[in-house]
Amino acid sequence: MRDRKTNGREARARAGDTSALDLNLLRTFLAVYRTGSFTAAARVLGLSQPTVTTQVRALERQLGRELFERQARGVSPAPYADELASRIVRPLDALAEVTPGGTGAGHPVEPVHLAGPHEFLTRSVLPGLAPLVERGVRLRITPGLTEPLLEELRAGRHDLVIATYRPRGRALASVPLEDEEFVLVTSPARAERLGGPARIAAAGPAALHGIPLLAYAEDLPIVRRYWRHVFGRRLVRPPAVTMPDLNALLAAVVGGAGFTVLPRYLCAGELAAGALVLLHDPDDPPINTAFLVQRPGAVTNPHVTLVRDHLLETARGA
Repeated sequence: MRDRKTNGREARARAGDTSALDLNLLRTFLAVYRTGSFTAAARVLGLSQPTVTTQVRALERQLGRELFERQARGVSPAPYADELASRIVRPLDALAEVTPGGTGAGHPVEPVHLAGPHEFLTRSVLPGLAPLVERGVRLRITPGLTEPLLEELRAGRHDLVIATYRPRGRALASVPLEDEEFVLVTSPARAERLGGPARIAAAGPAALHGIPLLAYAEDLPIVRRYWRHVFGRRLVRPPAVTMPDLNALLAAVVGGAGFTVLPRYLCAGELAAGALVLLHDPDDPPINTAFLVQRPGAVTNPHVTLVRDHLLETARGA
């Protein structure tokens, strides 16, 4: 009798009926799907990693399908996992919402995994998190470069990524978040020695030949773009200092080390306070658009939607 019942449940599961499946197994599957890791899911659920692995394997046996493929770091969902997650996410999240304390049978609403450029997160995102924290949202924020962060998003390790460019193809969905304007800046002492912005307006970039150039990288990606867009010429000089951290470059320029090109949002306070001088104010400055990216059709807990809407509303009000 027990074997017939078990076989019946498995047959209904393979046919697409998930009502016969254990809710705890489905919750565990969803936690692994969202975090991209058995270990991370175990932390979210308050279980041991072997228990999470056992529950996922039990669900795979009931379904007769593989749900996850092991990677060098974490796991990636197998094709059927996307389909299963899309069918169970709303019922499970709704159940978690109505359970006292916001938990679903001991399963708290999971943290939202948000990633993006370090400087943008520091200046534009973190200062505005209070409303989300007040609503009980837990955040796990990861700084990094856009390309590897998008790969991790595809693998399910993040819920949302702020990207410095729009990803190609249909694997990821993106919406414009915020335009960042780039500005040419130096310290007041350097600007006075140079002759101020009027000298740049009269002589062009040649006026800067005696001033050390500070840059994000040896190939001058930000500064080269400014030169090409604003001055219509190629920048050929080597940098005096490189540092892959825009906050560090900002500190060095404020300290008088030379000049550089920075996003305006990063140095707006220093410009307003007089700690930096705007060397040039073109009618058409270089603009780069940041995008908010997530996987289309990927499941999200209710707090992911809260974070997404908050970021978009904050950007619109900026």
